[in-house]
Amino acid sequence: MLPHLVRIFEAASALGAAASLGYYGLCLCGAVSFLKARPSQSTSSDFCPPVSILKPLKGADPELYECLRSHCLLNYSGYEIIFGVSEAGDSAAAVVERLRNEFPRVSMHLVVCGENLGANTKVSNLAQMVRAARHDYLVVSDSDIRVGPDYLRRVIRPLAEDKTGMVTCLYRGKCAPTLGSRLESLGISTDFCPGVLAARLIEGGIRFGLGSTLAFRRRDLQRAGGFEPLADYLADDYELGRRIAALGLRVELSEEAVETVLPVYSLPEFLSHQLRWARTIRGARPAGYLGLVFTFGLVWAVLALIFAQGATWAWILLGTAAALRLAVATVVGKTILADQRLPAMLYLIPLRDLLGAGIWLAGFAGRRVVWRGETFTLQNGKLQRGRG
Repeated sequence: MLPHLVRIFEAASALGAAASLGYYGLCLCGAVSFLKARPSQSTSSDFCPPVSILKPLKGADPELYECLRSHCLLNYSGYEIIFGVSEAGDSAAAVVERLRNEFPRVSMHLVVCGENLGANTKVSNLAQMVRAARHDYLVVSDSDIRVGPDYLRRVIRPLAEDKTGMVTCLYRGKCAPTLGSRLESLGISTDFCPGVLAARLIEGGIRFGLGSTLAFRRRDLQRAGGFEPLADYLADDYELGRRIAALGLRVELSEEAVETVLPVYSLPEFLSHQLRWARTIRGARPAGYLGLVFTFGLVWAVLALIFAQGATWAWILLGTAAALRLAVATVVGKTILADQRLPAMLYLIPLRDLLGAGIWLAGFAGRRVVWRGETFTLQNGKLQRGRG
C-alpha cells in the first residue's frame, strides 16, 4: 500500500511541476508581450489634461514625506493634489503642511473626511475627497508610492483613447533590511507582478486595478457607481478596475513602474500580511486563487524529487523549474520593474516559494484578516468588523 501511495504522490508532484513550468512560460510570454506593447503607448504625447491626484493618508508611514514630495516634482503643468485624512489631528497632516511651505506653487488641499461611509476608511475618505477635486481626470495612489518626474505624463497618456477607462501601474518594493521586508519585496517583483503579466496575456488585457496607481475619468467613475459602493471592500482597487472594465472599457498597464516603500516587517508580520493578502485574493477571485496551486514550481519539483527518490528525470525537472523561475525573476524584476535590489535577494526565492505555498494553504482556513490594527472577517470580498 505504501509504495502505491508514494507512486501517486510522485505522479501528482510531477504533474504539478509540469503545470508550473507552463505557468512560468506564460509569465515570460506575458513579459515579452508587455515589452513589445510599450512603444505603442508613446502616441498622443501632447495629451496633458488637468489632473487631480487623490492621496488618502493615515498616519506618518515610513518615508511618507519623501513619497509625497515626489508628487510635487512632476514634469506636468496643471495638476493638483488632494490629501485626505479622517481626523484633523492625524500626524500625516503635518507632512502636508511641510510640503505646502516647500512647494507654494503646487496646488495642494487637505480634506478632513468626517463621514464614515464603510469599513474601508481609505475608500470612505476618497468618496469625500473627490468632491473637492476640480478636474475631470483623476489619479489615485497609495500614500507609500514614490514616483519619477514623468510619472503623471506617462500614466495619463493612454486615457487619450476613449476606449481606455483606467490606467494602472506595476510596482517594485523598497525594502527595509529585515528578512520579512526583503521577502515582501522579492514576492512583488518575482511573483505578484509576473502573475499580473500572465493574466494580461491570458485574458487579452487586465480587468482590475492596482493600488499603486489608478487613473481614470470622473465620468467613468460615476458610471461605475462612484467610490461609495466600494467602501466595504478590502480589495477596492481590484473592484474599481473590475467595474470600469464591465463598462466595456480597457484597463491598461502603464509603461511606468513605480516604487512602494515597505514597512520594517518582521517575519511574523510578513506572514500576517501575506495571509491577509491571500484571503483577499480568495474573496475577490475564488477560481483564480485555486489556480495559484500551479505557481509553486520549485516546491512541486522538490516534492517530485523526494518521492522519486532522486531519479535522474526528477533532477532534470528541478533544474528546469529553477532555471525558468530565475528567468521570470530576471526578466520581470530587473528588465520591466528596474528593481536594482533584486540580484542580492535571489537566493531567498526557495524560502519565499516554500512560505508562499504554506500561506496559500492557510488562506483556505478562515476568513479573518487584520488590517491597520483592526480585525475583520471577509464575506464575498467585503469587510465586516469582528472575528471569524
